[in-house]
Formats: sequence, structure tokens, C-alpha cells
Amino acid sequence: MVIILAALTFVSTLLGGLFSLRYKNRMHLILGFTAGVLLGLVAFDLLPEIIRLIQATNTPSVSPMIALVVGFLLFHILEKWVVIHHSHDGHYVDHRHPHVGILSALALSGHSFLDGVGIGLAFQVSPAIGILVAIAVIAHDFSDGINTVSLMLVNKNSPEKAKAFLFVDAIAPIIGAFSTLFFKLSESNLLLYLGFFAGFLLYIGAADILPEAHSQQSGWKTIAMTVIGVIFIFIVTRLL
Repeated sequence: MVIILAALTFVSTLLGGLFSLRYKNRMHLILGFTAGVLLGLVAFDLLPEIIRLIQATNTPSVSPMIALVVGFLLFHILEKWVVIHHSHDGHYVDHRHPHVGILSALALSGHSFLDGVGIGLAFQVSPAIGILVAIAVIAHDFSDGINTVSLMLVNKNSPEKAKAFLFVDAIAPIIGAFSTLFFKLSESNLLLYLGFFAGFLLYIGAADILPEAHSQQSGWKTIAMTVIGVIFIFIVTRLL
């Protein structure tokens, strides 16, 4: 049952990525939506879970917030290091680089792996909880597919390479779910991971994706898609 549900996340992620590839000529709208989705994930999914785990583990609240800042700054430093390292004088103004897209896609794939871990660990608690967690992951993995492809394309990677990393992101939850047959993730470690990943999402959403969306074609439609992305995740998290 665990692997079957994890396999459905594979399908959901692929569909999201293929949707992004199909409508890449409207990338500014997809990027606007993606930025809203990432903001919604942090506000309505990750931060509430962080608060719950802080209360459950009696962990000082500063610990996950430090992890959040580290996640934000680490990706900022890595991105700028890649840009500076691979840019020549006079070309720094164009800050988009394929390596940045790959780094982003790998980070999202790491999160997808832990989505699968979450499904597996939930089934260790009870089948009912496992099914609910799996439904939630399947629902938002469509957005993961969009995010992975969007980040690859906006950083000047080819559609073929975007598809390859989409496959990596899609298969990651299956591997994560399978791995829970051999280990358990402590709540304290999960808390730090969630803080770190929240910082990463805030960075790529606010500092990368949203500015890029408006640099391509700024307008009310792009703004509306960002708002729709936030509302979409709010509804998904409330229902599931």
C-alpha cells in the first residue's frame, strides 16, 4: 500500500512538470503561480508543522528559525558563488545560470524524498494516517512538478534536461517511502529539516521566481496568478 500510494506521487509530479513544459510560452504566469505556491507552502504547511513539532518536542523555537535562516542564506551563497564562478566580466547582469536551476531541482527532489519518508512513517503510526498523508502529498506534488520544471527552464536549462530532473523529482518519493522500511526519522531532526527547507523555499520564491516572473512580463495577470497559487495551497492544506 505504501509503495502504491508513493507511485501515485510519481504520476502527480510528472503531470505537473509536463503541464509546465506544455505552456512554457506563458512562463511568466506559471512562475507567478509557482511563487504563490511556495509562499503558501511555507505559511500554511511548513510553519504550522514546525510550530506543532516545537510544542510536541519542547524544542526551543529559535532552533528551527536558525535552520530557516541557514537555509535561506546557504542557497543565496551557493547561487551567487555559482553565478560569479561561471560568469565573465560584463556578463554578471544576466544572473540566470543552468547550475542554479540544477541546484534548485536537486533541493526540491530532496524534499520530495522526505515526502515519501513522511508517507512511510505515517503508515508506521496507522494505515488511516498514512492514507491521509499520502493524499496530501499527492495533491501538492503536482505543484512540485511545476516548480521543478519552472526552475530548470527559467535558469536556461533545456527542456530535455528539465524532463530528466522532473523524473528525478518524481521518483524521489517512491525511494523515500521504501527507505522507511529500514530507518525512522526523529521529530527533532525533522523539525530542523522543515526550518531549513522553509528558508530555501522563501529564497527561491521571493528572490528568484517572483522577480523573474515580473521581468518577463509584469502585469495584473502575473500578480493574480501569485494570489491564486497562495489560495490553492491554502485550500489544499485546509482540506487535507
